[in-house]
Amino acid sequence: MTDRLSSASPTVVRLTEYTKTEQIEILGDSADPFGVADAGLTWLPKEDHFGVRQEGRLVAHAGLLRLPVLIGGVGTQVVGVGGVAVAPDLRGQGLARSVVSAALEHARTMGPQHGLLFCRPPLVSLYERLGWRTLEQDVQVDQPDGPVIMPLRTMWTPLRDGASWPAGAVRLLSFPM
Repeated sequence: MTDRLSSASPTVVRLTEYTKTEQIEILGDSADPFGVADAGLTWLPKEDHFGVRQEGRLVAHAGLLRLPVLIGGVGTQVVGVGGVAVAPDLRGQGLARSVVSAALEHARTMGPQHGLLFCRPPLVSLYERLGWRTLEQDVQVDQPDGPVIMPLRTMWTPLRDGASWPAGAVRLLSFPM
């Protein structure tokens, strides 16, 4: 029997590190824990990590990374959100909301006006419920052999009051997060 979280919000903690061992603790030892291996992309590790522990076990994670981007030919930065993971046996209990909300609270202190993430189509509705918006245009991301069109859905969220997504072509000037 799995212990369920109470209706109270889980406590999110800032993690000093997030290694493959912690990822396995949440998602198990799968060759493709995020279901994106078929995209064939090279990803960046995150720099800031947030997690939820339940009875000593890490059960959820979200990571952040500040990244350069061109939007309509104008250089700026975004805070990339990635590595969002919730233990399969504890999904549907608000852990994603808790860990992503805590990560975004920190992202608001990092400077950029926008948060950006990439996700598989089945997760779009989850992120929409968390306040994210779908970017309806192609986004180029860097890869070892040059820029490619991101095959996953791109979503954004404002990190400042009144921030809206600028018009124009979008190119992430790095590997995705």
